[in-house]
Amino acid sequence: MQNKLLQVKNLKKQFQVAGGMFEKKEFVNAVIDVSFEIKEGTTFSLVGESGCGKSTTGRLITRLIDPTSGSITLNGNEVGYLKQSELGDLRETVQMIFQDPYASLNPRMKVKEIIEEPLIIHTKLSKGERENLVLEMLNIVGLNTEYANRYAHEFSGGQRQRIGIARALITKPKLIIADEPVSALDVSIQSQILNLLKKLQQEYQLSYLFISHDLSVVEHISHEIGVMYLGSIVEIATKEALFVNPLHPYTKALIASVPVADPLLRRKKETLKGDIPNPKNPPTGCTFHTRCPIAQELCKLEVPKMRQITEQQSVACHFVEKIEEV
Repeated sequence: MQNKLLQVKNLKKQFQVAGGMFEKKEFVNAVIDVSFEIKEGTTFSLVGESGCGKSTTGRLITRLIDPTSGSITLNGNEVGYLKQSELGDLRETVQMIFQDPYASLNPRMKVKEIIEEPLIIHTKLSKGERENLVLEMLNIVGLNTEYANRYAHEFSGGQRQRIGIARALITKPKLIIADEPVSALDVSIQSQILNLLKKLQQEYQLSYLFISHDLSVVEHISHEIGVMYLGSIVEIATKEALFVNPLHPYTKALIASVPVADPLLRRKKETLKGDIPNPKNPPTGCTFHTRCPIAQELCKLEVPKMRQITEQQSVACHFVEKIEEV
């Protein structure tokens, strides 16, 4: 049985978006009561439309931003409310791969300096030891060691992302937050990076929180998937269960929207009515009820609780039993 590496419970993040000393303050809830767990050596993916809170959740776990409430437990230790001076061990254990492989690399630093920087901050290794580790890491991610003295602008997008992966791996973390790591790359390069991440996971027993809006990418790399809508998780399932039998109406619509080349395999279209509500003024009750094809009066009044439907699936829907009728 795999141990739980990360447990997130009732996580919430609220941002102030307006209001000053003499004005009424306005807030937006970017993350609302999010709970999930990641087992050692597995990939948990967060998927959903832009603005649903996926990236904010990742930044909360890495403590790039502080949570408003809730719990973040890593290896049994609460890390959600550590002071800035206490974050050193967390930064070493949890690393991040960013969406834009160019913007996340310092253009004034050589590749070897970019990859070496975490070692300077988190270890007491000698310069020679650090240089050897950098060259070893370049080989591991599939880059020539001769590239060590070049700058980021001299590389392609895929090569830059390999540099970002090398930087994330250099401290031997247990958890990597990958925030849309292939969305800025060509399709052919995407598969190379995804296969590299899977290979590294097997070799180093890494755990991933993989954040993406692309269900085809998520299907390729995930073990478990959490579907987010307007700051909340509406369904959690294993990869196999989610794509074979999605339960939440929003999940069904997302999967139906994925293009399928073979006309004989085309899925039934699930049309959503309306636009995503304004997060500053979300709907009452279930936030999805304004677009849901099976919504009833209860959905407008009461927030649905996440409940386990099968051993592999949990869903937050009052009328999940009626979804098959849609």
